[in-house]
Amino acid sequence: MGERKVEDMPLSALFEQARKIHLTVTESGADQDLVKKGCEVLEKCEDMISKLGLFSSNETKDDISTNNLKYLLVPFYLAELTEKLAQEERIQILKISQAKLKEFISFCEAMELVPQEELEASVQGASNSFADRRALKIARFRRQRAAEAKLTEIKERKERRGRSTKAATLSTPVEVGEDDLLDDDGEEERE
Repeated sequence: MGERKVEDMPLSALFEQARKIHLTVTESGADQDLVKKGCEVLEKCEDMISKLGLFSSNETKDDISTNNLKYLLVPFYLAELTEKLAQEERIQILKISQAKLKEFISFCEAMELVPQEELEASVQGASNSFADRRALKIARFRRQRAAEAKLTEIKERKERRGRSTKAATLSTPVEVGEDDLLDDDGEEERE
């Protein structure tokens, strides 16, 4: 099966390819050719996102289409892959990676994706007391655990619904509106 050229691929296919490369590189490491390919694909994604005007500076997360939310990760993935490039100009590579991470964080702040306490901590220059830093870490850890639990719950609910729909289809036809299923799936995907 021949690979399509990056220039000929739609944004969704490019992003999926880049996501898989990022996952491979971060989990098990990879050769420099794969890292470079990932950077190339992500740069093309950035270019397409810009040309398509998917995000506007006056939008928040609620204004962005659910299908487009995943594209917010492009600068983050690009920063991580750029950091893994092995070149002589290591400091330059790290500066490029840092610039992409700053771009990602700024964009997350503009989209109101960063919790308020995180913003306050960064504005204060991260409070100096050990107790304050510990409290922030604990709060961040709890948010992460809650998000992971919610994700697991959503996956299980979706799996149960898939099994019950399959069982119902096999036994007797059930009249469920297609719009009802799409609304539940859309809400779960966004969440």
